[in-house]
Amino acid sequence: MSFNIENYFSDLSAGNTILYYKGNVDSDVINHVLDTVEDKMVVVNVHSKLRKKVYNVLVESLQNLYHHVDRVPDDFEDQTSERFGLVVVKKVSDGYRIITGNFVRVENIEKLEEKIKRINRSSHEEIKELYKFILNHQRISAKGGGGLGLVDIARKTGNKLEYSFKEYNSHYSFFYLDILVNEEKQNNF
Repeated sequence: MSFNIENYFSDLSAGNTILYYKGNVDSDVINHVLDTVEDKMVVVNVHSKLRKKVYNVLVESLQNLYHHVDRVPDDFEDQTSERFGLVVVKKVSDGYRIITGNFVRVENIEKLEEKIKRINRSSHEEIKELYKFILNHQRISAKGGGGLGLVDIARKTGNKLEYSFKEYNSHYSFFYLDILVNEEKQNNF
């Protein structure tokens, strides 16, 4: 029996969830998610600086889902989604958590994990320098980016990227990225 994505994700999203979405990630969904989260933060009077930071990190997270997901396994329940992803935005005591999930082919895990580990072991200054380097030296990939997404998220939040890979079957794992966005930049690097 493969790993149950829905059960695991439901456990992650327990608490003060302001948005929960699973399904195909396309431009209409991205716009709807962004509008919904922003509207909900305006209603509860979230400080504009934090609201902007959450919005910017959410944009980057959704773009990662849009550009970098692998297709779903043949035995997955939702065969209609070209870009299947999960998104949860929840209020926590010190800010907001943006949690995303998507399928990753086993052969792509090592490269992705090494990229995240490199980001997490870098100082805030090193993150800023890496961002500038990628911006000035990398070419745009076939998937639309130059590798800036995760670096930019770390740069904007000042927090380490929490993540896990849950084995789905012998060919796929489900990748979870959990990002803390808080008002005070903590420079936890």
